Amino acid sequence: MSDHYVQVKVQLEQMKSLVQDAEKEGVDTEEQVPVSSPPASVSPDPPSITIAGTDAANTSTSCKNRGKSRGKPAKEDKNSCGKHISVTLHSPVVMKNLNRLGHERTLHIKGTGKILQGKSEPNGNYVTIHQSKNIQDARREDGFKLARKKKPVTVDTSKAKTSLEALKLSIKQLKWKEFPLGRRAACDIYWHGVSFHDNENIVSGQVNKFPGMIEMLRKINLSRAVRTMQDLFPEEYDFYPRSWILPEEYQQFVTQIRLVKENDATVNPTFIVKPDGGSQGDGIYLIRDPSDLKLMAGSQAKQAVVQEYIQKPLLIDKLKFDIRLYVLIKCLEPLEIYIAKEGLTRFCTEPYQEPSQKNLSHVFMHLTNYSLNVHSGNFVHSDSQSTGSKRTLSSVLYRLAAKGVDIKKVWSDIIALVIKTVIAVVPELKVYYQADIPPGKPGPTCFQILGFDILLMKNLKPVLLEVNSNPSMRIEHEQEVAPGVFEYVPSPVDEEVKVGVIRDTLRLMDPGHKKPTISLPKTGCEQREEIPMEAESQDRNPDEGGGSLPSLCLKQVYPKYTKQFNYLRLVERIAALFIRFLGVKGNMRLGPTAFRTFIRTCKLSNSNFTMASVDILYIDITRRWSGVMPDSREAGMGLQAFVEAFFYLAARRFKSLSLKEQVAALLELCEAALASQLGVAEDRRSVSCSRAQQRGARTQPLGPTNPQLTSPAPLRRAASQDYRLHQRLKPRTLRANVEN
Repeated sequence: MSDHYVQVKVQLEQMKSLVQDAEKEGVDTEEQVPVSSPPASVSPDPPSITIAGTDAANTSTSCKNRGKSRGKPAKEDKNSCGKHISVTLHSPVVMKNLNRLGHERTLHIKGTGKILQGKSEPNGNYVTIHQSKNIQDARREDGFKLARKKKPVTVDTSKAKTSLEALKLSIKQLKWKEFPLGRRAACDIYWHGVSFHDNENIVSGQVNKFPGMIEMLRKINLSRAVRTMQDLFPEEYDFYPRSWILPEEYQQFVTQIRLVKENDATVNPTFIVKPDGGSQGDGIYLIRDPSDLKLMAGSQAKQAVVQEYIQKPLLIDKLKFDIRLYVLIKCLEPLEIYIAKEGLTRFCTEPYQEPSQKNLSHVFMHLTNYSLNVHSGNFVHSDSQSTGSKRTLSSVLYRLAAKGVDIKKVWSDIIALVIKTVIAVVPELKVYYQADIPPGKPGPTCFQILGFDILLMKNLKPVLLEVNSNPSMRIEHEQEVAPGVFEYVPSPVDEEVKVGVIRDTLRLMDPGHKKPTISLPKTGCEQREEIPMEAESQDRNPDEGGGSLPSLCLKQVYPKYTKQFNYLRLVERIAALFIRFLGVKGNMRLGPTAFRTFIRTCKLSNSNFTMASVDILYIDITRRWSGVMPDSREAGMGLQAFVEAFFYLAARRFKSLSLKEQVAALLELCEAALASQLGVAEDRRSVSCSRAQQRGARTQPLGPTNPQLTSPAPLRRAASQDYRLHQRLKPRTLRANVEN
């Protein structure tokens, strides 16, 4: 008996004793011992093989015998069998297999992913029973369950600013990994405190801010976006107070108010002036007459929005209050909106009275901003959710329900207000998004939490006051602990609401729990709709890493209610046309050549509207909007100017219809023209490919080109017929930088 045989036998005995000891302790054991392998006769570099449940001594003996039969010395035999095999023993099943009659074997060929199972016959041959079985399945059959260790989601919180404490609590509850100082390697989520550009050069992951959201939600831009929708759908967008933009609409404001007072002397409206870039109530004041505007503002050139003041709000405990509702825009394409089921209500600290010349300056009576009322001596800090100057939305709704108010109707109206407002701002957001992250360029995906400030009127109708791009997520408040000494102390009401919103936003954005989508084929001009599969299933299946978390406090409202609101998305289709003809990636302005290309491609010019008229239209609208927005970084026609031009073209072509019907009809015309152009281009490419293949198959001298194929006459006739067809078409009727 050679030393090699004795060594292998001793190793096998040691393995058996280790396995038996592990069985006594109730622990699964897996040991791998290298042994000598038989020489490879087929492949010069054979894959390593794992023998599970085998009499390894026989293997070593056969190797030894083969070496002896060839008359090779022991040293050469060692070299020939020197390639190692891993012998894997799995307890307790494998130990039973060792003593099983027939010596059943399981061979795993590493590198191939195959499992060979069979029996040893008395003559030494091996009969394969099963092949191509997964390794994990084989181990599970032996009583093994492979534990899959999930990597924690990484969050960069280096730019979180005042939302840091709530964010830390959320990450801790989810058992994710925080990087408070940033990280060289890419993180899964980047949490910014102000804007998309807080961290530069992010090429992957997710950012909690959209490019352009701050600009889009300024008072003036929001008013313009909602006003555009009011022009198209006046009844659907009556939740936003009548507004005037200063200084450009100052004369219009003065004229309209004078006419109102002349028609009815008893009418004495009140107006609220909001600076365009103001936040936390700074610079807001009330006026009764346009003349007060000059005296108080000092200069009518100051950019601001003047709105009709709601004089009959709903009161609780004789106090005016508003609702801070948190809304998550999870995605722009396809549009996905969530609303927090819990919000905050912020109360004034002085009993409400209708505006008069005496009380116009009483900000604690008329303005609900927390940043203002917290400095009032009547402000009440309370740990209770249903008392104090800041309460939860659910406590207020419960109190209203106790008085017989139809809370379901109120909540339904609030959801409709939110969806309609988001639909109004999405077109411009898409333009900003493609400018910062052009198609084909690496970049992160985005999501954002918005703060909607909503006022309930006495008749329970919700009114939109403003939308904040950076709602405060601070979970502590400033309190005077000693005369002149202030410090931040925890606010249970804020923590209850805000931590839940942030935590569940992160759960929805978890990169490991993205829901598959069913993409419908594109039609028209980049128009598509994607249906999430089990959109709210995450309510019932919280993250594994988070342990026993409560159900999601965020409720999906879009695309859940697509059927009710999809008809409102006309301006988005106009924005798709605008983006299509921008040309250069990253642009936000349409040049004169691109505008002419749009007119020509969509076949909107004719003998009554020549290309010279197109140029005049472009110059007039662009010049006027350049005066309105003098701080624009680029020259050319922006989206809002393009929308105005589109409305003009629609009214010119379809004179007998309403504006909504005119715009819908022109959109159908343009999308049909683009679709036909795309089809012609594809046909030309296919013909070109077939001709190239024919030329490759047989080489023939090129003859003269057929003049009928290149003559422009058929194309002109086709274009003329298309135009006459469009004329007969009857369109169908379509149903801030600072936190606030």
